[in-house]
Formats: sequence, C-alpha cells, structure tokens
Amino acid sequence: MKRVADVMTEEVRVIEPQQSLKRAAEIMAKLDVGSLPVCNGKRLLGMLTDRDIVVRGIASGLNLEMDCVSAAMTEAVLYCSPGQDIAEALHLMGNHQVRRLPVIDAERRLVGIVSLGDLAVETPQDAGTTVSEISQKNSAPRRI
Repeated sequence: MKRVADVMTEEVRVIEPQQSLKRAAEIMAKLDVGSLPVCNGKRLLGMLTDRDIVVRGIASGLNLEMDCVSAAMTEAVLYCSPGQDIAEALHLMGNHQVRRLPVIDAERRLVGIVSLGDLAVETPQDAGTTVSEISQKNSAPRRI
C-alpha cells in the first residue's frame, strides 16, 4: 500500500496571512503555481488561490498592495495526512473536485502537498477516474 507520504512534495512554498495579496500573486507568478498554503509558522490556516485573489480580492474591491492574504484566503481547507493511502487521497480529490491537497500532521502542521499528478504516477488508471470526477460539469466546483 502506497501512502501519501511516499509521493507528496515536502518542500512547499507558503505565505503568511499578513502578507499582501500582491506579494502572494508575485510568488505564484514566480513559481508558476495557482495556489499557496497560508501558514502561521508551519500551522496550516488556509489556502489562497489565484481565483481567490481575483474573485474575493479584486472583484470585491480589495487593494492588492494594502490588503492581506487573510482577507481573501479559503479557510475551510480539505487536506490529508501523510499516512493515508493514496487511493483515499484520490477519492477525496474526486469527491470534492480538487487537484491538490495539503498534507498535515496531527498538530495541523503542513508537512507537504500532494497533487493529482503525484498520485497519477503511482495509479494512472485511478487518477484518470479522478480527473473525470473533477471535471464533471454538473457538479459545483470547489477551490483549492
């Protein structure tokens, strides 16, 4: 049985809740990513996506240079643990239509992130099913 810890990325760039939305966007652009975990130290507080910056930030009138990440981040974050079976992580992704999950320990400290791509390497057929579930048009999408 392969566990999430076997395939996750351990080195994860995070952002602190008091940093500006502009700084978050700069980091995302530099790393070519669409989301960042929001952490206080190693403790996961939420996730910030490029969509959060646009919809909750710009469209709501927030100032990218003055307003903080905490004003636009998603607090209710779906996550998994390092010991979870990768099939369980794929199931979570498919059911909630997300492509990546933060990996946290029992103290809610971020220890990694696992993407659909990470899991696809181990279980290509199961990952294909998950992609189909994520992409279904008649389900309400969730951000992460």
